[in-house]
Amino acid sequence: MRTPVPEYLQEVIDDLTDIRDGDVADYIPDLATADPERFGIALATVGGRVHVAGDADVEFSIQSVSKPFVYAAALLDRGFERVLDSVGAEPSGEAFDELSLEADSHRPKNPMINAGAITTHQLLLGEHATGEERVARAVEFLSELAGRRLEIDESVKRSELDTADRNLALAHLLRNYRVFSTGAHEVVEGYTAQCSILVTARDLAVMGATLANGGVQPLTGAQVMPGDVARQTLSVMAAAGMYDAAGTWFSGVGIPAKSGVSGGMLGVLPGQVGIGVFSPRLDSHGNSVRGVEACRRLSTDMNLHLMASDAAGSASVRDIEYDDNEIRVVLQGTIQFSGAENIVDRLQHIEPGDTTILFDVRRVDRFLDVGRRMTLEGMRRLRLDGHPIALYDPDQRLPSPDMGDGHFPEQRA
Repeated sequence: MRTPVPEYLQEVIDDLTDIRDGDVADYIPDLATADPERFGIALATVGGRVHVAGDADVEFSIQSVSKPFVYAAALLDRGFERVLDSVGAEPSGEAFDELSLEADSHRPKNPMINAGAITTHQLLLGEHATGEERVARAVEFLSELAGRRLEIDESVKRSELDTADRNLALAHLLRNYRVFSTGAHEVVEGYTAQCSILVTARDLAVMGATLANGGVQPLTGAQVMPGDVARQTLSVMAAAGMYDAAGTWFSGVGIPAKSGVSGGMLGVLPGQVGIGVFSPRLDSHGNSVRGVEACRRLSTDMNLHLMASDAAGSASVRDIEYDDNEIRVVLQGTIQFSGAENIVDRLQHIEPGDTTILFDVRRVDRFLDVGRRMTLEGMRRLRLDGHPIALYDPDQRLPSPDMGDGHFPEQRA
């Protein structure tokens, strides 16, 4: 059998493709030429499995989605105290390109708005780093998160620099308030290069999964950042990642997220998954219209709202036991999305045949709706592969076990 997750992601794309509200970013000439019909979704688990659909491997400039990752790099390079001295962690309630500064300290309100992101970029490496060194640091760090070498789109960089008057004004004001002393043009050029790094939705999902995994890159196993840096980064994303729509976003969708004007979106659910979406049409807040709806759909369908998440419990698959007459799949804990995704991933390695597969769920505490549906779908696909399906469920943890086609597993006492 095959895991149903990529098919589900394609279903989300198919359901949302007809949404054509919004427009591509036209204030940056290179972004104005983007194909508005592009649409890709990727989902990466903390266990290192990546599922994609649509245009998930099409490259685009990362833009503001770089902000949380460069913030993490600054925390690594300079430490919490130094970074927090320069950039706050409060939502601004204003658009991303406003000069949102604290009244007394003149710190930018948070690192997700442009004033804070420009300041954060300037913090990379140290006081005496050159502009080229800071850019190299950003590229190298984002590449480590993605698990592949990333490059800067020089054409996008030049196009953005030609229209960078507002960011230059922000940088001059920040320098005037002595938030930093580096030349405004040097900092804005470096920040623009940072925003011009090319990524895919697949990259964003993997980078997000690294944050979800406490700083451990799930494909390489490298500890890219300590857990406290990942936690701080996710906390700021939750508070301010969606700019002046952050409160509405978090109450309705509940996934720490960050958007970019090229149409990229990053979502992270701690301990479970990273989500990457790419669709260039933007709403009035500068967020991808389809990206917002895709994340809303994933949150609803997979119960990914952070404030509604049940405890994950222990690993969902306790054991898979083979003998001549039967394969016993022993499940345990609370089965939510990431647990169910792990189950169907393990099941897809069972070859077609006629051996009975017994699901033992007596150690399961609870099936969330998404966990129940995905587990039953795994059963259905194994049955289509020729395997009789049986269920040992003395406490009825798996209610109404219809495999979706009117077939029920054989009940074992």
